[in-house]
Amino acid sequence: MAKESMKAREVKRAKMVAKYAEKRAKYLSEGNYEALQTIPKNASPVRLHNRCKISGRPKGYMRQFGISRIEFREMASKGLIPGVKKSSW
Repeated sequence: MAKESMKAREVKRAKMVAKYAEKRAKYLSEGNYEALQTIPKNASPVRLHNRCKISGRPKGYMRQFGISRIEFREMASKGLIPGVKKSSW
């Protein structure tokens, strides 16, 4: 399980990206790179990292479900994800 501070940091970055998105797009379209430097680094969408909504795990993230592969497997085995079942042959 990820530390709560890491989860909170990602949430904070996501809010900052949304806050400065319009300003950032305006500066980029104008080619005003000096003004772009005044925007905080964490406002860049490149700095966002997908994390599991349940455990906060940064690796093995499945975009379609928004959770890590480990949580996905557990939930699928318990039948918590509609239309997904564990295969065996």
